[in-house]
Amino acid sequence: MFEKFTDPARRVLILATDEAQTRNCDHVGTEHILIGLITEGDGVAAKTLESIGISADVIGNRLPDMGHHQPHRPGHIPFTPRAEKVLEQSLRETSLLGHDHIDTEHLLLAPIPFS
Repeated sequence: MFEKFTDPARRVLILATDEAQTRNCDHVGTEHILIGLITEGDGVAAKTLESIGISADVIGNRLPDMGHHQPHRPGHIPFTPRAEKVLEQSLRETSLLGHDHIDTEHLLLAPIPFS
């Protein structure tokens, strides 16, 4: 599936993983993906979120405790089941919109069915 991601969408996932590591989380959750979408900066999702006043600081301040914390261990940090569903749904959104690649806007739209 990751071969369908654009470079900005891949950056979002890298930033999400970095955020989880920074916060000593033992998983990458949807909250980390949201922060990745904001901090990526160049994609449609970042610009959309910025236009309505959502920033990494706002999200970070509202989510000070993001789950299970353990000392950072190098290596793979798994996605939560809900985050995996967001990735799967982003592929569906891409197909529904007739697009060939998953971009940041698809990652932003993906959680809506779960709301």
